[in-house]
Amino acid sequence: MTDPILSVRGVSKTYASGVHALHEVDLDINKGEIFALLGPNGAGKTTLISIICGIVTPSTGTITVGGCDAINQPKRARRQIGLVPQELATDMFETVEATCRFSRGLFGYPPHSSHIDEVLKDLSLYDKRKSKIMELSGGMKRRVLIAKALSHEPDILFLDEPTAGVDVELRRDMWKLVHKLREKGTTIILTTHYIEEAEEMADRVGVISGGKLLVVDEKAALMKKLGKRELDVSLSEAMRDLPAELGEWDLSLQNDGKTLRYVFDAQAERTGIPSLLRKLAELNIGFKDLETSKSSLEDIFVDLVHDGGRSQEKAA
Repeated sequence: MTDPILSVRGVSKTYASGVHALHEVDLDINKGEIFALLGPNGAGKTTLISIICGIVTPSTGTITVGGCDAINQPKRARRQIGLVPQELATDMFETVEATCRFSRGLFGYPPHSSHIDEVLKDLSLYDKRKSKIMELSGGMKRRVLIAKALSHEPDILFLDEPTAGVDVELRRDMWKLVHKLREKGTTIILTTHYIEEAEEMADRVGVISGGKLLVVDEKAALMKKLGKRELDVSLSEAMRDLPAELGEWDLSLQNDGKTLRYVFDAQAERTGIPSLLRKLAELNIGFKDLETSKSSLEDIFVDLVHDGGRSQEKAA
C-alpha cells in the first residue's frame, strides 16, 4: 500500500483561554480519495483544517503532506494544498480572472493562462472572467473561491462547508465538480454538516465531535457496522400501549398506534423477527403488511455524536 498523501499524528489544540479545540487526532488520507469530515458546529472541523493548512499552530502533533513536514516546512507543504474557506474573503473590486492569477502567483508559480482558463470553464466562470467579483451572485462568488484554490494546481483540495448557504442546483453542480477533480487525481477533503453530501460523494467518512475524532471508516463499511434496520409492522387495529409480553424486543408505536416499529441489528446471528411474529400471533395481534428499512448515514451520525463513539466501540 502506498504512503498516505496526508498524515496527521497526535494533533491537538488548546487555546490560551483553556479551550480544548482538538484532542489527539490521528488521520491518514489516501491519494485520490474523497474524504468527508462530519460534525456539528463547533466540533473542531475548521480547527483541524486550519492546522493542516498552516493557518493555526497545533499544541502537539505532527503533520506530513506529500512526504513533507508541514510544521517545519509550511510553505512547501502549503503549495500542495488548495483551501476553499467558509467565508467569502476576496477583493470584491478585482475581476475573476485577475484574482485567480494573483492567487497562483502567491504560491510562487509562473503564469499559466491555459490552466486558469480550464479551471474557469470547469466552474462555469469563463464567461464571467472579466467581471468584478462584486457583480456576481452568491453562488458564483462561491465558485470563485474554488477557482482561486485550484489556481496553483494543488494535489489536495480542502472544501470547508462548500455548499453552506447555496441553493440545491449549485450544490449538485459542485458535487459533479468534485467527482471531476477526483478523476483528475486531486484528493478531496470536505467538511460538512449536510449528511447527504457525505452520502453522495465520500469514499470514507470521519465523524468528529467535541474535538475528538470518533470514527473513521469507509462509508459502506461504517453503515454496515453501525447501521440498524427497522421493521415496520402495519397493524390491523391501532394499539394504544405496548403489551408487557413484547418487552424483550426494541419496539415502539408509530403513526398513531397503527404501526409497530422494531429496531434490530441486521448483522446479528438472530434478528428476533420470527420470534416477534410468532408472539404477535399468540397475542392475536393482527397485521396487514411488513416493511424493512436501513439506517441512513444521518442516523449513524446522530447516534455517534450522541453517545460519544461508544456505539463504534461496541461494533468493533
